[in-house]
Amino acid sequence: MAVLILLIALASFDIYASYSDWFDSSTLQFLTNFIPLIIVMPTGPLIYFYIQSSLNDDFRFTRKKASHFYTVIIDIIPQLIAIVYMIGLSAGVFKNNSARWGNFIDMYNVYADVPRWLSLSFYVLASAKYLRSIKQNSSAGFEKKLKWLQQFINVFMLFQVWWLIFLIPYIIPSVTYKLLDAVDWYPIYIPLAVIIYWLGIKGYIVSQIEMNLIKKAQPVISTLPAEKISQTIALLKKSMTDDKLFLHSNLNLTILSEYTSIPQKTISFVLNQSLHKSFSEFVNEYRIEAFKEKIRQPETDNLTIAGIALECGFSSQATFQRTFKQVTGLSPSEFRRTILQTQ
Repeated sequence: MAVLILLIALASFDIYASYSDWFDSSTLQFLTNFIPLIIVMPTGPLIYFYIQSSLNDDFRFTRKKASHFYTVIIDIIPQLIAIVYMIGLSAGVFKNNSARWGNFIDMYNVYADVPRWLSLSFYVLASAKYLRSIKQNSSAGFEKKLKWLQQFINVFMLFQVWWLIFLIPYIIPSVTYKLLDAVDWYPIYIPLAVIIYWLGIKGYIVSQIEMNLIKKAQPVISTLPAEKISQTIALLKKSMTDDKLFLHSNLNLTILSEYTSIPQKTISFVLNQSLHKSFSEFVNEYRIEAFKEKIRQPETDNLTIAGIALECGFSSQATFQRTFKQVTGLSPSEFRRTILQTQ
C-alpha cells in the first residue's frame, strides 16, 4: 500500500513541479531527463498482491511474483534513451540533435499510456475476480476486510473508466495537443490527488482496526480445565479429519472459530500451550498428509506437484515447498521419487 501511494504521489509531483516551475533551473531540468518520476506499470501488480496478502496469511513475495514487475521497463525507456543519447554524444557517435530525440521521447510517452492503462485494468479485474472467489467463505470479521478491499478495487475501476475517456482522444495525434491545451492533465491528476488522500486516511484507519482486532484475539487465558482442552482438541481435529476444512486455501482463525463455535483465544491457547503449534502449523500438517496420500494414488501420476498441493489447500507453492521440507525433511520432488522407487 505504501509503495502504491508513493508511485501515485511521484507521478502527481512530476506534473505539479513542472507547472510550479520547480524544474526551471538547468540543473534540475537536466536531472529530470534521467530520473523516472512517472512509474505506472508496477501499480497493477501492487494492487493485486495487496489484495492477496490482505486475505492470505501464508502470502509470501517470491521470485515468480517479482516477475510481474519487469514491465517497469516501459516506464523507464525515456530515461534509458536519454542516457544512451548522452553517452553516444560524449563518445562522438551521435550528432547534437536533442530536439529530434526529445520529440521521439515525447511521442513515446503519449503511446506508453496505452500499455499502462491495459496493465492496470488487467490487474484490477484480476483482483476483483480474486475477491469474488473467496466471498463464499467470508465470516463476520472477514466481511469487514472484504468490504474495504471491494471499495479499494471499486475506486480504481472508476479511475480506469475515467482515464479511458481521457486516453482515447489523447493518443490521437491531431487531438493530443488540443486536449492538453484545453484541459491539460487536470482530469487525471485531480482524481489521483483525491485517491492519494483517500488511500492514506482510509488505509490508516483500516490498519488501526486490524491491529486492535489482533490484540483482542491474542490469548489472554492463563489456564483451562483439562476436560475443556480435550474437548477443544477433539473438535479441532474433527474439523480437519472429518470436515476437511484444511482444503479451503483461505482458512484462517476467524473462519475456524465460527465453524467450531470455539472462541479464537481458546483455539490459540490450546494450539500453543497444549499442541505446541501455531495455527498455520496445525492446518498445514493436515495439508501435508493429504498431499502424501494423493501423490501415492496412480491417478495423480500425470499431475504436477504444484497442482496436487493446490488441491490439498495450499494457496502458495513457496509456502508448500517450505512447509513440506520442514515437516518431512524432504523436498516434494524427492518425496515423489521415493514413492516411485518403492512401487
